[in-house]
Parts: sequence; structure tokens; C-alpha cells
Amino acid sequence: MIITKLFVITFLAALVGVIPPGLVNMTVAKTCVERGKRSGIIVAFGASIVVILQAWIAIQLARYIFDDRWMYNMLLRTGLVIFLLLGIYFFIKARKRSAKKKIRLAKHGVVRSFLKGAMISVFNILPIPYFCAIGTALNINGTVDYDVPTIVSFILAAGTGTFVMLYIYAISFLNIEIKEERFAKRSNYFMAMLMVLLMLITLVRIVSE
Repeated sequence: MIITKLFVITFLAALVGVIPPGLVNMTVAKTCVERGKRSGIIVAFGASIVVILQAWIAIQLARYIFDDRWMYNMLLRTGLVIFLLLGIYFFIKARKRSAKKKIRLAKHGVVRSFLKGAMISVFNILPIPYFCAIGTALNINGTVDYDVPTIVSFILAAGTGTFVMLYIYAISFLNIEIKEERFAKRSNYFMAMLMVLLMLITLVRIVSE
């Protein structure tokens, strides 16, 4: 019963966590427009596999990360650097994209699309503190024993919930009639601004510590 409850809550939390436009879901949407639905879904699958690993790291850290200020501060500073680099990358890519007149639809191979999703998910470290907070909240009364079945249920729920929402993103963006060139350029600018916003949020957290 506890494992089932843990799975459902974690699944819903992962589902909701991917709803706001972010690094991973916008990459899936953009891939669907530029490379086709199949490539977008494979990117989503690759990203979800990495989320499973991130959820495992989070549940291991959940027991002591908030008590270890050094670990918490290092996690924030690492995220700040990653957001800065990604922000520069997407801004440069958007500027290059604006100079192109036409986008050709070219499908990526399965392995390439999978690695793309996995890589972009690795750069997005937000799921680690997010699932860490969830794991801590679920065990706030000390009633959850994080044994192997419980941990497996937790990480599978995190990965499944993430994939379901990313799949919905892939389908939804293909049903929207929008010019591919305009979306590709604006999505890169959006993701660059998103990185700036995440940098500011992370910086505020670091300063407030």
C-alpha cells in the first residue's frame, strides 16, 4: 500500500513538474517540429531514462542533503554554471537560425535522438533537487522505509511520469499549425531566456544562503 501510494504521488509530481515550458520539454517539442514525431518521442525516452538516474540520486541524497549545507551550495553553484553555458549556447543558435531562410525536415537516427534526449536531460539538474524534495516530503514523518522495492517504485514513477508528459508535448506540438522556421527561432530565444531566469533564481538562492 505504501509503495503504491509512493508510486502514484511521485508519478503525478513528475507529470506536473514537466508541464511548465522548460529545457527538456521545449527540446522535445522543437525536435518534433524540426525532425519529426518519431525523433521527438525518442528524445523524450532518452531524457526520461536519465530522469530515472536523477531520481535515484535524489532519493539517496534526500536523507541528508538539506542538513549538509556544503553539498547543497555546491549543487546550486554547479547549476548556475550549467545554466550560463546553456543560455549562451541557445542564444548563439537562435542568432544563427535567424539567418536561415528555410528549415528542412530531416529525421535523426534512433541512437542520435536518444543520446540527444539523454544529454539535454543530464544538463538539466533541476529534477535532482525536485525529486529530493519529494522524497523528503514523503518521508517527513519517518514512516517510509526506503528499501529496494520502494526505491525502484520511486524512480520508475519519476521516469514514467516524465515520459508521459513529454509524449503529450510531442503530440500537442505536432497538432498546432505553426511555421517551422518561426517556432525554431523563437524556441531557441525562449530557451535562452529560460536559462537566464533559472540563473537568476539560482543566484538568489546562493545569495540568500
